[in-house]
Amino acid sequence: MAAQVRRKLIAGNWKMNKTIPEGLALVRELKGLVASLPGERVELAVAPPFLSLQAVAKELEGSFVKLAAQNCHWEASGAYTGEVSAPMLKDLGCAYVIVGHSERRQYFGETDETVNKRTRAVVGAGMTPIICVGETLAEREANRTLEVVERQVAGALKGFQAAEVAGFVLAYEPVWAIGTGRTATSAQAQEVHRAIREQLGRLYDRGTAERVLIQYGGSVKPDNAAELLGQPDVDGALVGGASLKAGDFAAIAKGGV
Repeated sequence: MAAQVRRKLIAGNWKMNKTIPEGLALVRELKGLVASLPGERVELAVAPPFLSLQAVAKELEGSFVKLAAQNCHWEASGAYTGEVSAPMLKDLGCAYVIVGHSERRQYFGETDETVNKRTRAVVGAGMTPIICVGETLAEREANRTLEVVERQVAGALKGFQAAEVAGFVLAYEPVWAIGTGRTATSAQAQEVHRAIREQLGRLYDRGTAERVLIQYGGSVKPDNAAELLGQPDVDGALVGGASLKAGDFAAIAKGGV
């Protein structure tokens, strides 16, 4: 499957970090550091905690950095105490929503079925999902990486048509590399990304598979970003800890140009 030129997407997942003032200071610094990046080749997004979304959205006005949310409920409204719906996020100006992150799967009971439901809610509200998939260390050591990842991809995309999927973002995040300091080698990342793209070709068609962005996530840092992002099927990065420092996140983004 011949690769085509796809714009890189570098998204920063702040997780449960940064107060509103801290978040605003971060994006102010970030805007200055990335102002010269070619927007036709790389897109940036930040995913603050829910409480900071509105303030960060205002701070990002006039910038090419997009706003993302870290999760959403699958219902548009209702008696779901503590939850946030996709229409609420759209109203705040979110362009992307992360769904199925391994921490949601590990700590909060996320399943392939609920990832699918959340994805449908995101799409229905007019936003783009960033769908996370990835294997644990035990699954990798048992040579089950592709089995696990392909099951998660198929589950997340169940019922979606090719025209919808073509605009999605998938994020391969090996669980053993998230927050551990361990990173998949560029060859390991490329192997899984290529397998995902080939799976998309089987599920849909070659054209759809070539349009989907597939990010890598898992201890991405300035010193490994360029090599990872240089792989033909790695279309960006979902960055955790390094996105909390404007200089590091900007350096990662520059590695994708």
